[in-house]
Amino acid sequence: MGETRRGAIFGLLAAASFGVGAPLAKLLGIRIPPLMLAGLLYAGAGLALSLVGALASLARKATGRPPRPEAPLGVGDLPALGAVTVLGGMVGPLLMLFGLARVSATAGALLLNLEGPLTALCAVALLGEHLGRRGWIATAPVFGGAALLAIGGGAVGRVTPIGAAALAGACLCWAIDNNLTQRLALRDPRAVVRAKTLGAGTALLILAWAFGERLPAARWLGASLSLGAVSYGASVLLDAYALRLLGAAREAAYFATAPFVGALVGAALFREPVTWAEVAAGALMIAGVATLLRERHAHLHTHAPIEHTHAHVHDLHHLHVHAEGEAGRIDVPHTHPHTHEAITHDHPHTSDAHHRHRH
Repeated sequence: MGETRRGAIFGLLAAASFGVGAPLAKLLGIRIPPLMLAGLLYAGAGLALSLVGALASLARKATGRPPRPEAPLGVGDLPALGAVTVLGGMVGPLLMLFGLARVSATAGALLLNLEGPLTALCAVALLGEHLGRRGWIATAPVFGGAALLAIGGGAVGRVTPIGAAALAGACLCWAIDNNLTQRLALRDPRAVVRAKTLGAGTALLILAWAFGERLPAARWLGASLSLGAVSYGASVLLDAYALRLLGAAREAAYFATAPFVGALVGAALFREPVTWAEVAAGALMIAGVATLLRERHAHLHTHAPIEHTHAHVHDLHHLHVHAEGEAGRIDVPHTHPHTHEAITHDHPHTSDAHHRHRH
């Protein structure tokens, strides 16, 4: 279960870095139009990832270390990459910024918790992942908490129906994005996230310019790019690793903690009182997330034969023999096309790329 623990850490760190960004984006949204702000956030993410990647490459060359053993993106990955760029990088952030302007910071942060159960439902209903009975039961209170916020979010004007609908739409876009990104999980996560953020940032900035929006003052420009680097660049990259290790349905449970971080930051930044509806919604969501986090899955299962390429070490799922000329060491990560033979065994597992079997 080492990979499950690592996936949990990646998911929680991704949630924390993204959760801080929602109320801060609301603050920047007062001064920067939504198209421009969304473009700057993603541009900041893409630029930061490109810079880190370039520095890491220079460091490897200087020290003589080999390249990172990750599978590169291929032509067949372009449709999924295009979809995550448009839905997750453009439509989702625009709906989020539109919605955040029409709800309180605390309620907005909690409404973003819809991303978790929507991701899990898409993964199970459409893409063949598996959640046990406990997992299904756990989604109910999270949906209930979001519905409570949308219907009775406290004081008049704190939650408007159109604001709640926009945030729900953003969460649906990100739910589809998460599931498609999980399909790219065996590719180099840095390459996937860099392509997504640079593509989305460029397109959004072009749209902003076409609609007459202009770059903000230098201080707000720097703040937007910095926030994008942390709350989008670092968050999306960490989340890509969590998706690889856990599958989309279980990753959603960890990432669902993001709105609670956002709610705490929002309440502190905007000095907003917390209403009974928000307290009740938070309690319901915490109960649902806690149940999902405790869910464990193990049973006798069969792996069908499959051939693919990704970074791996030789473990119980990778017992193949290297062909002549391939990497020699089997205890360090390496990448090459390899075949999985059919095998039946019993161990704890998640719905990662190697465990998409029938139940």
